[in-house]
Amino acid sequence: MGGDLSISKDASDLKDEKQVVGRKIWRIVPYIKRYWKRAVGGVLANAAARAFDLIPFIAIGMAADYYRDKVYTSPAMESLVNSDILPSVGPISSVEISFGLLIFLSFTFLAVFQGLSEYLWQSTAYKVQHDIRMEATTSLMAMEASYFETRQTGNLMSVLSADVAQLEDIVSDSSTSIIRIVITFSTAFAIMIWMSAKLALILFIPLILIIPMVVWFSTRVQRRYRRQRESTGGIVAILENVLSGITVVQAYNASEFERSRVEGESGEYRDQAIHASNLRNRFLPGIYVVAGISFGLLVSAGGWLMESGEITVGQFVTFLLISTRMTMPMFILGMLLNQLQKGEAASKRVFALVDLEPSIFDKPDAVPLDGPIRSISFDNVTFAYPTSEANVLNGISFSVSSGEFLGVMGHTGAGKSTILKLVEKFYEPHLGSVKINGIEINAYTVESIRDRIGFVSQDPFLFYGSVRDNVAYARETSDDEIRRVLEIAGAWEFVSEMTDGLKTMVGDRGVMMSGGQRARIALARALLKDPDLLILDEASAALDAETERRIQQSLFSGSNGDEQRITIAVAHRLATIRNADEIIAMVDGAIVERGSHNKLLGNENVYASQWSIQTGDLGAAEV
Repeated sequence: MGGDLSISKDASDLKDEKQVVGRKIWRIVPYIKRYWKRAVGGVLANAAARAFDLIPFIAIGMAADYYRDKVYTSPAMESLVNSDILPSVGPISSVEISFGLLIFLSFTFLAVFQGLSEYLWQSTAYKVQHDIRMEATTSLMAMEASYFETRQTGNLMSVLSADVAQLEDIVSDSSTSIIRIVITFSTAFAIMIWMSAKLALILFIPLILIIPMVVWFSTRVQRRYRRQRESTGGIVAILENVLSGITVVQAYNASEFERSRVEGESGEYRDQAIHASNLRNRFLPGIYVVAGISFGLLVSAGGWLMESGEITVGQFVTFLLISTRMTMPMFILGMLLNQLQKGEAASKRVFALVDLEPSIFDKPDAVPLDGPIRSISFDNVTFAYPTSEANVLNGISFSVSSGEFLGVMGHTGAGKSTILKLVEKFYEPHLGSVKINGIEINAYTVESIRDRIGFVSQDPFLFYGSVRDNVAYARETSDDEIRRVLEIAGAWEFVSEMTDGLKTMVGDRGVMMSGGQRARIALARALLKDPDLLILDEASAALDAETERRIQQSLFSGSNGDEQRITIAVAHRLATIRNADEIIAMVDGAIVERGSHNKLLGNENVYASQWSIQTGDLGAAEV
């Protein structure tokens, strides 16, 4: 079922220090295969670039042999040996021009193919990054509400941004580095074997020492990088909380406390980064030592082989030049392993999101809801949240039909909002059933159900953007229609007085609006759907009594209201639901009484007691 991002570990994570690279990072390959033409083109272009990178060294070696033979066999050299007079120099030959032209063309084609290779791989990397981010985002948005109740938003944001970006580096940089190393080494080795097998083996045999060094490095540094990625997510999560709740932080003088929290996570990141740097800086000097051994043996043995006549001066020059070109791939190998280990740590976190499986999903035989919602019923529903063993609802049964208004009241924790979450299919009941139009709710697709429901929560959420953007959220509509629903929601009065009107920015989470203004804009957003079912979860808590009265008149009047709409409202303030066709009073997850406002007052039970507390005995007596 839903994976836990914070503890997504495989068996290697349980070991103290040693972890092998590659368990998760290879999952990038199927994404690259989607763009195999670009990838293959990048490989071929890189191979061509590496070939043109080595051709000048061969040309220089050939030129060295050519000039050596020409100098020592020419009449000018003989006259120079027998005379103190400097010989005249003849005109440049076509062979000499060809050497220069070959080197020039090699560098030209190197530039062309290298640029083409980098473009193809970078564009592939950006496409892969986009695909992975979208798959992770899609998986995340499909998760049930309970998944997000135990996770920090900042941590998830860190995965979708920093960790996915790390995978883009793997495709664009690491992939090209691997290709460069493989092609350079294999091509150089083939050229050197062709010229002198002995000298090639003298150069390459010491490089075998790199293998145990690679194993040592790769099995120790990955855990450090994984902890770094986790710490990065922790830092982002804390900062996201602090910035979102900055007024609370300042009101409680908690700046020092929050600073200490950031310091703790940042300190963990610092320590793991230092440990990883220590390992890396013990690995890279080893590469230098091995390179020194190889090149030292090459120079010593090469001179001996040249004196014995097994290789020419030009071949020895080519050997030396190619060996210097091979130095860079050796050091790239060190950086590559470092980057791959970071990528492995990021891969675990990213693919933990990609692999998420929601527990709330369409059943195989689910069909779209055909026609409007005409009735909602609960039949002996029992439910408990995943994080709690105690039931929140115990045997709840009720029904509400088209045109009816159902009010739900009860103390905090009585289970009122849970009923609404079950209707929205944010959760599923453990026992009993929720039915739409007399049919089990699971018979319908989730999307088709939610498309017919307007929902306003007790903490109205506004997205960063304009008033218009928030009312017309995820749909196209006209300004006239937006104005109409704003008027019904009692919001047009203050929106029309704003300088920018519908274009007024609401700020992040609607911070530039008051609680009452956010509630009315959220209500307008719900009404724009023209829903069959309107769910109000303490939606009027931030409204003053007069504004609430006017909104209710607008909602339930024949001119603006929909006489066929079902309305379910949860409220602490009983004046909000006093006009409901039926009110259910809840205590500890059970319905203890039900009926109209007047009937419940006459029962002198839970509802009447709360009414008396809220309005006073005089208010209760007037009814």
